[in-house]
Amino acid sequence: MAVEEAEIHVGDIDVIFEATLLDALGVAFSLAGATTLELIFCKPNGTVVTQTAVLTTDGLDGKLQYTSVVDDLDQEGPWQIQANVVAVGFTGHSSIGNFEVKPNLA
Repeated sequence: MAVEEAEIHVGDIDVIFEATLLDALGVAFSLAGATTLELIFCKPNGTVVTQTAVLTTDGLDGKLQYTSVVDDLDQEGPWQIQANVVAVGFTGHSSIGNFEVKPNLA
């Protein structure tokens, strides 16, 4: 799982976090008709927050995303992210991704 390389800062809003679920051969799992689409975030202090994600297309490409809102990115430091999905043909978690939330000057 990869997070866009754009710099993320404490308090940023509208940051799009996207995950693509692939099998061992690199083929996308179809998420069409999925009953659970979540992105799980682990903050630097260890707090885990689960956010409801949405499909970015029809789901056949295995992509889901979440867009940050006020108070989501409330801590600077290293964060982790992981998808959790329940769909036909796949139930489980993605690999864990890492990203950094940077401080602000003021």
